[in-house]
Amino acid sequence: MKTTREIGVREAKARLSELLRDVKLGREWVVTERGRPVARLVSASASRGDLGERLKRLEEAGVIERASAPQPLPPPLPLANELARRILDEDRGA
Repeated sequence: MKTTREIGVREAKARLSELLRDVKLGREWVVTERGRPVARLVSASASRGDLGERLKRLEEAGVIERASAPQPLPPPLPLANELARRILDEDRGA
């Protein structure tokens, strides 16, 4: 049973025990405030799973987007007189 229902904040406060029973059975609840979603009640076990499953759920929910192919890095900037080495040595305390 994977259904999502909406409920207002006031009603959610009044019916929290009932909502938690529903969540244990697999139902998701979106809590709204003045018609706008502000929270989602889901089973704690639903948030578990391997990384791939969690990423897929986040992507399906529109929270994240799949990355495009990595772009090559630009060539390093030329620095005169071994400036980069001096900065690194200074930073390392050498």
